[in-house]
Amino acid sequence: MTVLVRPAHTDELPEIGELTVRAYAADSYVGPEDDYARQLRDTVTRAREAELYVAHVGERIVGTVTFCEQGSPWCELAQTGEAEFRMLAVDPSARRQGVAAALVGVCIERARELGATALLLASLPEQQPAHRLYEGLGFRRTPDLDWSPAEGVELLAFRLDL
Repeated sequence: MTVLVRPAHTDELPEIGELTVRAYAADSYVGPEDDYARQLRDTVTRAREAELYVAHVGERIVGTVTFCEQGSPWCELAQTGEAEFRMLAVDPSARRQGVAAALVGVCIERARELGATALLLASLPEQQPAHRLYEGLGFRRTPDLDWSPAEGVELLAFRLDL
């Protein structure tokens, strides 16, 4: 299976939002009507304020990620000279086929193009398959950056020095 990653097209934004919610809901990370689900669906704002990428196999979109360069309002962890990615989502039917690795790879390339010194991300503790992927790509846990965006939600930080 060949996975291609490219910037999202405007006419794909609704589909990308639904894919993101579907991926998060499949693992019970979000309910379809949760506040966070509304944020996941808001691809128009993300595409305007950050960089939105899609992975596709043939004509089918199978994944997405939001890349945030320094200064983007979507950055949660990145400091001066760093970049970050968020909302990595792979359609449940396309998992374990290299889609997530391809999306993260584009984020690493983009961060290097921009001259970032590091690429960061935050992940739920239960997202252990994703943690294995990140660590396999060279990210390391950075507990001093762990944080909580809402009561009862703890996020683990990961960092890749570039």
